[in-house]
Amino acid sequence: MMTHRLVRLTKESAVEFVRTASHCDFDIDVANANVSTYTVDAKSMLGVLGLDLSTPLKVSYNGYDQGFEQFLEGNAVVA
Repeated sequence: MMTHRLVRLTKESAVEFVRTASHCDFDIDVANANVSTYTVDAKSMLGVLGLDLSTPLKVSYNGYDQGFEQFLEGNAVVA
């Protein structure tokens, strides 16, 4: 089952996001929530930094890693 989460990142937290995602053994895609036609690999620093970090990001993945879940929870978009 594919999981989707909305997060907000700064340039500094984007570095930690990529580092945390790189430890996961499953694919993780990330895109701007409002324009999700451009999707990048969450394990790519250049890809993530190429996104518009001033808007929420939609993270899609199919797997579980406790550290990754904690990072997402700490950067979740509050509705």
